[in-house]
Amino acid sequence: MALYTLSNTTGSEVSIATLGGTVISLKIPDREGRIGDVVLGFQRLDDYLWPHPYLGCLIGRYCNRIAGGRFILHGTEYYLSQNAGSDHLHGGLRGFDKVVWDAGPVGDRQELALHYLSHDGEEGYPGNLQVRVIFRLTEDNCLVIEYAAETDAATVVNLSHHGYFNLGYGEDILDHHLMVAASSFTVIDKASLPTGEIRPVAGTCLDVRDSKQIGAILAGHSDELRQGGLDHNYVLDRPTEGLCLAASLYAPDSGRRMQVYTTEPGLQVYTGNHLAGDRVGKGDRAYGRHAGICLEAQHFPDSPNQPDFPSVILHPGEVYRQTTIYQFDIAEEEEKC
Repeated sequence: MALYTLSNTTGSEVSIATLGGTVISLKIPDREGRIGDVVLGFQRLDDYLWPHPYLGCLIGRYCNRIAGGRFILHGTEYYLSQNAGSDHLHGGLRGFDKVVWDAGPVGDRQELALHYLSHDGEEGYPGNLQVRVIFRLTEDNCLVIEYAAETDAATVVNLSHHGYFNLGYGEDILDHHLMVAASSFTVIDKASLPTGEIRPVAGTCLDVRDSKQIGAILAGHSDELRQGGLDHNYVLDRPTEGLCLAASLYAPDSGRRMQVYTTEPGLQVYTGNHLAGDRVGKGDRAYGRHAGICLEAQHFPDSPNQPDFPSVILHPGEVYRQTTIYQFDIAEEEEKC
């Protein structure tokens, strides 16, 4: 396992471990110019060797859930590892978050390329999948993540980054303000699996098309908040192809704002509902409920079993591509989102 650090002239830097392609730290200035870490994680690299809630990892081959750990592709049924009850979650027992990636700088010190060959049959998936992920830190404080993958047999692919963000100084993100550019979401059942229905957010507490304080969102009385917070896939409003604004997050105490742009059709918003304070993180903090928020650009959960969802099938000769950008700046409260 190795650790690489990318930096820019503003004092920002990101450190990435080859274990899981994990963003160990991401240091960004606040409104006073003070540099601070805005992601949850551990102080020692060895702590990432033990089970943890996917802090900062790359997720694959398939982020989110696949019902029953099974899917049918071109008439053949495939059985995946089951690591969330009877379901398959975030790539399985040894997903991309648990492997050591090959790595090397690209160009200058602000760019890092990771490579991984996922062999045919790994976690039950068909096809040898060659994956390349490039991390780039720009001078205007954008963390750019570019994904590409190719296969030698038809398979399913859905890659993402599982960073937990806290842009402020508090123990949780309840004072943060959140906007998600989505008019609908994929409905889930009690097991957090999609029913196949896509429902408007209007009239529910999931409607954050206008910026709202996260604490106020979670105080809403709604059937959609069965898990003690947000853990939902939003169907993004996409006026054009390519990169589009997916979300904006603002911390009033630090002035930091993070805007998320992606090429993906969905954004999983997870408010750290199951963080239990049982692992000590940076600064000897025990991360409790809502200590951070995940904004995971992705295709929809359980898409291989949902024919009406956008396809996640990759064939030989095709290239899977995905780009997500986390752009950081300082915003005044009246213009936070």
